[in-house]
Amino acid sequence: MQINKKIIRSLLLLISICLLQSCTTNQNPEELYVHPDLTEMLQDDSLARRFQESSTQGPTVVESAIELSEKYARLSDETVSLRQQNQDLVTQNKKFKEQVLAIEKQLKQTQKELSEANEILIEMRIELNNWKRDVLGFRNEMRNAETAQLEALLKILHVLGGEYKTETAQGETLGSTVASLNPSG
Repeated sequence: MQINKKIIRSLLLLISICLLQSCTTNQNPEELYVHPDLTEMLQDDSLARRFQESSTQGPTVVESAIELSEKYARLSDETVSLRQQNQDLVTQNKKFKEQVLAIEKQLKQTQKELSEANEILIEMRIELNNWKRDVLGFRNEMRNAETAQLEALLKILHVLGGEYKTETAQGETLGSTVASLNPSG
C-alpha cells in the first residue's frame, strides 16, 4: 500500500511539473504585438495587485496536486481498513448465524424432550392416582381376606387341640389375636 502511495504521489508530481512546463513557452519579443492601451493597463497597480493577491491567496498547482494525492492516500487507507472491517463483520455474522442455528436446533430438541417428559409425568400421575384408588378401594377386601385367613388358622388350632381366646377390638368380633396357645394334645 505504501508503494502505491509513492507511485501515485510521484505520478501526480510529474504530471503537475509537465503542466507547468507546458504553460511557459518561449516567445520572441518581436512577434509580440503590444497594444498601447494594454501597456497602460499593465502598469496599473491595482490590476497587478489583483493578480498577485489571487496567486498568493490560493495554493499552486503543485501544492494542490500534492494535497489531493495525500487525500487520496488517506482515503485509500480508510477504504482498505473499512473493507477489512466489513469482511471481519461478515465473517463474525456468519459465525453468529451458525451458532444461532445450532442453538435453535438444541432448543427444538429440548422442547421435544420436555414435552415428552411432561407426557410421561402426566401418565405416571394418572397411574399413581389409579393405584391409590385401587389400593384404598381394596383395603377392606384385603382386611376381610386377612380376617378369613386368621379364622381359618384359629380353626386349625382348635382342631389340633389348642385353646384360644378371641378379643373384640373396638366393637368388631374378629378373631384377630390369639391370647394363649396351650398345646395339650
